[in-house]
Amino acid sequence: MEEKRNKKLFGLLGKNISYSFSRGYFKEKFELLNLDNHKYVNFDIDVINQFDDIIQENKSTLSGMNVTIPYKEEVMLFLDKLDKKARKIGAVNTIKITKKGKLKGYNTDYYGFKKSLEPLLNKKHKKALILGTGGASKAIAFALKKLDITYKFVSRKGSGENMLNYSEIDQETIEESLLIINCTPLGTSPDIDKKPDIPYQFLGADHILYDLIYNPSETAFLKAGKEKGATIKNGLQMLELQAEKAWKIWN
Repeated sequence: MEEKRNKKLFGLLGKNISYSFSRGYFKEKFELLNLDNHKYVNFDIDVINQFDDIIQENKSTLSGMNVTIPYKEEVMLFLDKLDKKARKIGAVNTIKITKKGKLKGYNTDYYGFKKSLEPLLNKKHKKALILGTGGASKAIAFALKKLDITYKFVSRKGSGENMLNYSEIDQETIEESLLIINCTPLGTSPDIDKKPDIPYQFLGADHILYDLIYNPSETAFLKAGKEKGATIKNGLQMLELQAEKAWKIWN
């Protein structure tokens, strides 16, 4: 009984997540810290309603979860409490399960992104384009706000006050927006030839192209930026930083 009580289970909630960064990262972490009573698994579900089953089936050992595509927003309805920042962002990527079995949602994506981006910035980086409008893009927008960088979302679905359609991105938009962040899954392995549809020919040495994807380490989006002399960065450091922040929250 004692042994059962001390077991701690952690996991990643998502869909089609066999590639998962988190599982490998935490498995290695637990080995390094000799935490042989800790385990990290993937909770790969087809619909968010299956989330309740996971909680019920694992309630004696489940201590924390990471959340990835496509559930960062949907999962919020199932939580008992939200951290202030997660509430403002409108997306959750970390869940802590308290001793009383309550679920509290946090967002560590914004922290990982902000920390990894800051060293690359200079005074010229005043405007950004956020490609994609999913849960991750909300955390990116929150971080940019904190950095005093104005931004517009870019979506296939149309335009609005703070939203551009891909078809509206012209030379002027690209030359003004010296920071471009890809929050779409385009270019993820195995579809490594795909990239967001923007006019790459107008990029230059003052641009930063940041891709949340880390596999491959250099996506077609980043390669296109590199060819024009832009500074490029993938999402690996962001993932490591957000994972460490999640670990602190769980402990």
